[in-house]
Amino acid sequence: MVKVKVEFLGGLDVIVGKERIHKVEVTRDDGNAVNVGDLIDYIVAKMIKEKNDVEVFIDNGSIRPGILTLINDTDWELEGEKEYELDDGDVVSFTSTLHGG
Repeated sequence: MVKVKVEFLGGLDVIVGKERIHKVEVTRDDGNAVNVGDLIDYIVAKMIKEKNDVEVFIDNGSIRPGILTLINDTDWELEGEKEYELDDGDVVSFTSTLHGG
């Protein structure tokens, strides 16, 4: 089990009950380390309120283009994306860079 803080910014909070900051506990049944991919699965399964909103967050099995994903303030692409192993206290931020006008 790992305890992390998850932030939904840039309007993404609307898909998770309009709360920007969440403290979550994510576990794996197989005993392996919890990674960002597991966190994404958790968000889709337990945090996104309306299943129609999943496509706002996920595209082709990964975070939708236009959503900046940071792990402890570092771009997740530099950290291994979904394979990054989470530690207690990590902060994962999802920020939409797409804004209506």
